[in-house]
Amino acid sequence: MKNMKKILGYSMMMLALIFATTSCDDVLDQKAVDAFNEESVFEDINLTKAYLGKCYDNIGIDGSQMLGLREDLLAGATDELLCIHRPGSYPIVKGRMSPDELGHFGSWRFRWTTWPLYGNIKNVNVLLANIDNVPTETADEEEHLSNFKGEAYFIRAFNYANLMRSYGGVVLVDQPFELDQDFLSYTRSSIDETLAFILADCDKAIAGCPSPGDKFYEQGRATKAAAAALKSRILSWSTGILMNGGYQPSNELVSFQSGSLSQRLQDAKAAAKAIMDGTYGDYSLHGSTDDPPANMTEEDVMAYADNFYSIFDQTGEWNSESIWGIQYVQAQGNRTQQNKWWGPNGYHNWGNNGPTEPTVRKFEMADGTPFVWDKYNPGNNNFREATAAELAADPEMNPYVGREPRFYATVFHDGSPWQARAETNNKIQTGYYLHTTPDGFMGLDQSAFSAKVDAFVNAASGNQTAGTDTRQALVEAWNGTKNGYYIKKYTDPNIIGQFFDNNNAWIELRYAEVLLDYAEACIELGGSDLQPGLDALNMVRNRAGLPDRVTTDQDQAREWLRHERQIEFYGEGDRFYMMRKWMIAGDVIENVSPMNIYHFDDGSTIWNYDQSATADERSWIDANYWLPISRTEVNKAPQLQQNPGYN
Repeated sequence: MKNMKKILGYSMMMLALIFATTSCDDVLDQKAVDAFNEESVFEDINLTKAYLGKCYDNIGIDGSQMLGLREDLLAGATDELLCIHRPGSYPIVKGRMSPDELGHFGSWRFRWTTWPLYGNIKNVNVLLANIDNVPTETADEEEHLSNFKGEAYFIRAFNYANLMRSYGGVVLVDQPFELDQDFLSYTRSSIDETLAFILADCDKAIAGCPSPGDKFYEQGRATKAAAAALKSRILSWSTGILMNGGYQPSNELVSFQSGSLSQRLQDAKAAAKAIMDGTYGDYSLHGSTDDPPANMTEEDVMAYADNFYSIFDQTGEWNSESIWGIQYVQAQGNRTQQNKWWGPNGYHNWGNNGPTEPTVRKFEMADGTPFVWDKYNPGNNNFREATAAELAADPEMNPYVGREPRFYATVFHDGSPWQARAETNNKIQTGYYLHTTPDGFMGLDQSAFSAKVDAFVNAASGNQTAGTDTRQALVEAWNGTKNGYYIKKYTDPNIIGQFFDNNNAWIELRYAEVLLDYAEACIELGGSDLQPGLDALNMVRNRAGLPDRVTTDQDQAREWLRHERQIEFYGEGDRFYMMRKWMIAGDVIENVSPMNIYHFDDGSTIWNYDQSATADERSWIDANYWLPISRTEVNKAPQLQQNPGYN
């Protein structure tokens, strides 16, 4: 998908006619197919390729937003981020998701994860039903057509894998619909049957897709490794507590009724290990996996941070970690605008998707020890206070100093260096400047502190200066962060978002996920598998500049694995699946509160996580571990069984 639009290439007018008559959002709302157009497409290998290109696009393209790189991120439906502009569109974290209230899960914004994927499944089925009849004149054309077929199986498997991870067992369709089809005969298959269907398509895709270096390989299209990584992903997902007796264990739509968890773990382990062994090509983490220096300098930390950050800033040939994804390159027509969508308001950006304080605290220190907020004042998890002299003596009293490399590659915080802006010394300002000394402000509880700040600010107009990237700033205040942070991952330091599109990459399948799939399977199997699991986990940590984890305790290893997965894939949407897979959403979903930072004239600072204020009210209900099928879809097809917990 280096350039999805370039894939189309051929006879777009004809394809527009075909997809206008064969694509729709509802699998049960069919229209007549224009037979002449369809027949024409499958009489020419180049038109068939263009049709396949459109199937790639329909995996999840909405305007300029493809797959997960969206203005509103899927991670906003987790404990990681707050979408400041449309928080109400995430009812899943507000305890009110229902067939009648789906928010983004019922609109185009998260379409690549939800029921409308059936429109694309239908298109892929049309291709698979006709592709063997496409005329070829040479052996090369036969090989190329065989690759197309493998890619089509990959697309269908990818669509069904996303449906399964959202709904459990779904309607399985592998043939084109006929005009006289009785759609009321279609029912949902069990989750066992759904997994088997996806795995069969993955195996067909592995057999048919090319590998990098093959004659007809094109960057961005599916490869054997992409299909194998998708297989690893869905097998790993299938080992979760959620579908292995944790929720409605007797319900075949959401819980496995056959096989064993142990066997599923073995299968997930084997699928990931095949990729690690180079069966489908040579893949590795981008950057060194040697043990990091024992005493990292600031320069060492930033070198590791820059290496990690560069994974999401690729143009040109993929690096060794990228298995499948899309590049947004202005010159090639793929466009994304996350600098404008997500960047600090003081740069005339829109400030969306702010990291939450509890998850910011999960990023470790540079030496691999946990970050401890109340290190200097045990028991106080809402305030950190430091005089200028104390900060000079111990810079790590500033909670943003001395953190692990991925923190600096992922989160924009108060004081983060960013693009040129003379008035802030090229740094982000999410704090406030109180023009006084800290005398009388330190050592207070939340109520007294808030009252004193308010009284001081209201006493005279010049008593406070709002940071340039706050909601009281002079520049686009309405786009300022509501909780004290902005997300940095996927931004482009060379692009002024106010005026230009980004050059970035969305890596849908990357080697780090394969390693952590393998690590999790090994850790859950335990025994002699525990150490190989930790070895894979430590490769990811070492690449990030962090030391090895060492333990013989399975529970501790599990906790470390889950931590590592969240930090490595922070903001990428992986957490939406993991918090449900592990059934921890009820433990991690909580109200979002602001981090308020106050700088004083003498250089002292108070960091205040104000849990008495709410930037976004949240709650969790267990029914939301699976998405509901929308009321509209069920009304059209009343034979479809709704997911448990919904009326």
